[in-house]
Amino acid sequence: MNTPFTFGKIASGMEFTNRKADILRLVNNFLSGNNTILISPRRWGKSSLVKKSAEEAVKEDKNLRFCFIDLYNIRKEEEFYQVLAQEVIKVSSAKWEERVNYTKKLISQFIPKITYTPDSISEFSLGLDWKEVKKQPEQIINIAEKLAIEKKIKIVICIDEFQNISEFENPLAFQKQLRANWQKHSNVIYCLYGSKRHMMLEVFTSSSMPFYKFGDLFFLEKISEEHWIEFITSRFKDTGKSISPEDAGFMAKLVEYHPYYVQQLAQLSWLRCLKNCGRSEVLEAHNQLIMQLSLLFQNITDSLTTTQINYLHAVLKKVEQLSSKETLSIYRLGTSANVLRIKNALISKEILDFTGVNTEFLDPAYKMWLSIHYFKLQNEPVNLI
Repeated sequence: MNTPFTFGKIASGMEFTNRKADILRLVNNFLSGNNTILISPRRWGKSSLVKKSAEEAVKEDKNLRFCFIDLYNIRKEEEFYQVLAQEVIKVSSAKWEERVNYTKKLISQFIPKITYTPDSISEFSLGLDWKEVKKQPEQIINIAEKLAIEKKIKIVICIDEFQNISEFENPLAFQKQLRANWQKHSNVIYCLYGSKRHMMLEVFTSSSMPFYKFGDLFFLEKISEEHWIEFITSRFKDTGKSISPEDAGFMAKLVEYHPYYVQQLAQLSWLRCLKNCGRSEVLEAHNQLIMQLSLLFQNITDSLTTTQINYLHAVLKKVEQLSSKETLSIYRLGTSANVLRIKNALISKEILDFTGVNTEFLDPAYKMWLSIHYFKLQNEPVNLI
């Protein structure tokens, strides 16, 4: 029997959890031609949400074409142009002959080679002459708009990990080039999303940056306990097993409603029970989850400096005045200026996030591992849940 919970890949169908309001917001933006900026930590389900919203939007408008691009491993401007041209041509043209024709018609001067697999139309890739692209990058930037007009369709370009453009060689000039062209497009909609909140905010909320007020900006929130209870209990029931609403809620709370970990913990708990899943099975599964990740967490901790580890210790002990003389002395954090450097380093490493006065561990399992197995704080008051 297949397990009823999904993590580590795109969730769809029965595996997808709620997000009704978020789906409605995205679908409305797609249908009305509004650009969207979506921000949330890694593994909160951004990709699943965008894919689900795309499916719903296509049901209402058959002329929509969705182009999905992931910049996770893209670190150069030339790589961006290549994947943009390649993926736009793929989604706008179903037949191999059409793809070749449009490539020749729109960007032939940039193409030294086209690669494809005859028995698989999806295996289509372009090789660009970077020296030529640098002379006229707007030809690639505007390819989606030209194709949309030519084919009388609307193209939605969805770009994951968009903040990676900040790591290009000349990021500000590149962003200016994109914005100058993209803002003129009336047949292409952009959905730009990323997991590094501080970098995404810098790109989209600073009035001095090219992408300021580029589209509808919203932050993906955690799924509520109420919706997790409904989802977990129903998935257990669908497979002939049961869990009480109280234990389902406890399960979600243990991992702080983190979508990836709720699904993983639910699966481990589901596997442990024959018929009924109780509190003991959930706790055993949670311990198993933490121990499975212990080597990874140890490696992460080993990569930190002593002062960074001390800072995490102070956060877990609920210390509020991290720059006070007493805290600096007790936790050996150095100077108050060093505390700011530590904070920025932990943000950059995607370990902590700061919203207003709140400090949050982005990985609740790592937070638990640090508390119980590294600092051994289980008998002390710590900020666990």
